[in-house]
Amino acid sequence: MIALLTGLLAFKAPALVTVDVHGVGYEVLIPLSTYYALPNPSESVTLRIHTHVREDAIQLYGFLTAAEKEAFLLLTGISGIGPKLGLSVLSTLSVRDLFSAIQAGDIEKLGTVSGVGKKSAARIALELKDKVARLHPAGEQVGTETGRSENPLYEDALSALVNLGYRPPDVKEALKRVEKSGAMAQGLEGVIREALKDLAKG
Repeated sequence: MIALLTGLLAFKAPALVTVDVHGVGYEVLIPLSTYYALPNPSESVTLRIHTHVREDAIQLYGFLTAAEKEAFLLLTGISGIGPKLGLSVLSTLSVRDLFSAIQAGDIEKLGTVSGVGKKSAARIALELKDKVARLHPAGEQVGTETGRSENPLYEDALSALVNLGYRPPDVKEALKRVEKSGAMAQGLEGVIREALKDLAKG
C-alpha cells in the first residue's frame, strides 16, 4: 500500500500529476488545493497518498498536506461520497472552510460544491460533525498540517497507518505514546511497527 511518494514532478495539471520516483512515473489524482501549491516541474515533491483499489484499477490520490488527506478520508467514508466527489469538495473549499462549514451545519456553503446537492450536503454535515469536533475541538487551529507540521515523521506514520484502515483519532493517540517512549528515533518503519503494537493492545 503506497502511503507517500517523494520524487521529481514530471508533469502537472489541475486534476493530476506524474511523479518520477527513480525512473518510475506514478500518476496521481489531486485536488486543486494541492495543484496550486505544487512546485515547478522537475523539482522535488512529496505527496501523501491514498491508494484506492477497485476491481478494474488501482488509483492513487495525492495531497500535499496531512489535513487535506484527512479531510478526503473523512468525506469518502460517507456512503455515496466517492473519491471523485471528495476531490471536488477539496477543490472548492479549503480544509479550514470545510471543517468550519461542517461544524456550523452550513448546508448552503457545502452545497456550493459541484456534484453536492442539498441532501448530500446535509449528510456530510450530519455524519462528520462529531468526527470533526473530536479531531479538531473548538478553538483548535486547523492548518495545513493539522498542528503537527514540525514533525514530518509523525505525519508520514499517521498517513501510513490511516491507509491501513485505522481510525485517525486512534492512530494519533498511539503515536503520542510512541513519541513519549522515544521510539521516534527508530525511523519511519520503527515508528509504524511500535504504533501497530500499541494499536493491537486496543
